[in-house]
Amino acid sequence: MRSSIRPYQPDDCEAVVRMLADSDPWKKLGYAAPDWERLFKTSPEGRDSFVIEADGTVAGLALLRHKFLMGDYLELLAIEPSAQRKGLGSQLLAYLEDLVFARVKNLFVCVSDFNEGARRFYARHGYQEIGPIPNFLIPGTAEILMRKTIGPARSRDKNG
Repeated sequence: MRSSIRPYQPDDCEAVVRMLADSDPWKKLGYAAPDWERLFKTSPEGRDSFVIEADGTVAGLALLRHKFLMGDYLELLAIEPSAQRKGLGSQLLAYLEDLVFARVKNLFVCVSDFNEGARRFYARHGYQEIGPIPNFLIPGTAEILMRKTIGPARSRDKNG
């Protein structure tokens, strides 16, 4: 399988909406196609957005926000269910980490507490759970804040 990563383009909207509307955790969290269409009919504002293509077809997506808690925030990373477990999520995450860690020392992500697969995925890639944010998206669940770091946001000088 040949893959490549490129910036999101509005022409990707249909494939992205279909991918997100048909998969969890988004369905469980109450997101439907109209929610995704509103976000992706143009390039999402205030975010860097990327797609990963496999054999010329959109197979995944990532949205990245800058300037979150002395780092950046990975708002969304999704891989088409039929393309999962083929290394595309790891490839897309590594690409994002290269971009982020060239600028800042922390990358944050939230994962739903019921999404064990995503929690394991990020833990395998060096993310540590910081703590839960209860009842953040839907009642009775929590979003788990996770962080990967390459060091403190500030370093001490020799006198400090």
